[in-house]
Amino acid sequence: MHFAYSAILSTTSSGLGHGLLMLLGIMGATGLIAADRGFGAAALGLALSAATLALFADILHLGHPERALAAASPGRSAWRWRERLAGTAAYVPAGIFALGWLAWEDAGGPFALAGLATAALACVTVCCTGMIYASLPTVPAWSNRWTVPAYLTLALATGSLWLAALSRLFDIAHPAITHLPVALVLLAWIVKTAYWRRLDIQHLAASPKTAAGPGGDGVPGPSPRRSRARRRSVMRGKGYSFARGHARRLRRTAQGLAFAVPLAFTELEMFLPDAPTGLHTVIAAVTACLGTAGVAVERWLFFAEARRVVSAHDATHDAAGAG
Repeated sequence: MHFAYSAILSTTSSGLGHGLLMLLGIMGATGLIAADRGFGAAALGLALSAATLALFADILHLGHPERALAAASPGRSAWRWRERLAGTAAYVPAGIFALGWLAWEDAGGPFALAGLATAALACVTVCCTGMIYASLPTVPAWSNRWTVPAYLTLALATGSLWLAALSRLFDIAHPAITHLPVALVLLAWIVKTAYWRRLDIQHLAASPKTAAGPGGDGVPGPSPRRSRARRRSVMRGKGYSFARGHARRLRRTAQGLAFAVPLAFTELEMFLPDAPTGLHTVIAAVTACLGTAGVAVERWLFFAEARRVVSAHDATHDAAGAG
């Protein structure tokens, strides 16, 4: 199993685009965001562009367009097929929603229904992306209950940062928009911390110290069946090897960029209510860029730290083939 670096771009961009679509669809339909034409063009344009970039990056990751079509078929990967189906279907209500917003500056009535449908399909797309990895039982780091919540909360957090930045740029910011990143970034931080804690427990249980059985640290050894298995890194390449070797440092970097810095900068804006609008816009834009970079680092680690469980027979066979 190989994942090219385009997988990092695909999942990061998909989270940004669909997270922003979720927030725009819900907040636009409920009247929490004014249907300003300039803001709508920028926000919907960014969201749809990011979602489309994710689709093309996914095709690049698979190598050839015909492989993308094959991988998206129900027989090959049910969750990837559902992801593609939901992601493609989202363009229809999103187009209707954008038409009302941009042509008539109207996000109510039938356009509100289109906005809510867009948000729902965007949510389904992100959840299906997470399930592509969470449904792989041979990769314990992914097949746990925190993978899908992490994908969803990170998408919402990233989308909220860009929503706040664009609202500052077009001078339509209000507390419902500018305070939203605090709650969503904090929630994403909690969920991702829970994911990392579970990953650390898995690594401890699979370490040589615990492989022989119960030890002084109280951690039980693996079952006899598990002891005949080997764990092999899913990702290959110098970039992923570097990430595995510096996982702790990169994890701190991801936490700083994706969570700590956005929270600090968002709080800073709240303490500067009388600052020029331009300063608020710059702070919000920098916060969104850093937050997105942090999510990209998190995705780099997500792929790099994954190890696939293989039988001893398969590991010997692979080693013989490599020789």
